[in-house]
Amino acid sequence: MGKVLALAYGLACYVFFLFTFLYAIGFVGNIVVPKSIDSGIEGPIATAIIVNVILLGIFAVQHSGMARQGFKRWWTRFVPNPLERSTFVLITNLLLVLMYWQWRPMTGVVWEVDNALGSAVLWALFALGWALVLLSTFVIDHFDLFGLRQVMLYARGRPDPSPEFKVTWFYKFVRHPLLLGFVIGFWATPTMTTGHLLFAIVTTGYILVAIRLEERDLITLFGDAYREYRQRVPMIIPRPVSK
Repeated sequence: MGKVLALAYGLACYVFFLFTFLYAIGFVGNIVVPKSIDSGIEGPIATAIIVNVILLGIFAVQHSGMARQGFKRWWTRFVPNPLERSTFVLITNLLLVLMYWQWRPMTGVVWEVDNALGSAVLWALFALGWALVLLSTFVIDHFDLFGLRQVMLYARGRPDPSPEFKVTWFYKFVRHPLLLGFVIGFWATPTMTTGHLLFAIVTTGYILVAIRLEERDLITLFGDAYREYRQRVPMIIPRPVSK
């Protein structure tokens, strides 16, 4: 029964992730969703900045803090190891929903591209960025990243093997294609509002900090193999890589 409940929990967290991921595309792009980055009644600009930065800060602290190996070792004293990743995904998604709900619009226009071709190019980049995010998760191990593999192995009574370091697809040209996809998706828009610009600046800054923290853990985990990879392959801006 415990294995069945663990599997059901992992599946529920994964479905919740799918909802929040799709909603994020609509939220940033101001498409389809009922509450987006520029929708709602605009209030005092100072209040909006404070609230929005706090929302992004809470997410950043949680997301980076819970991803660190030291926290995981402490956290799995209370949360069963097979459920650790699913629980991380759940809490991350809850904070994203909080941000979608409480985000304060700041609708002053910073730039606007009226040209049909220019607008189409920016929308294409927007789609490319989000597609790169999703595809990169599958190159890594999509179901491991979002906790499904762990609960499925637990339900089948199989051990979770140690991670292997391998470099495939996009990762041959840039170390963090997933995060590059987010940066493209956050910045590519025909109409950049003040609120959207704040979101893009803060999230890009967070991504650059998070990369440093993540790579410390990767060096600890994979040692010289990752050090050599880091010297050879650029961090987030792709360029030709020597063999």
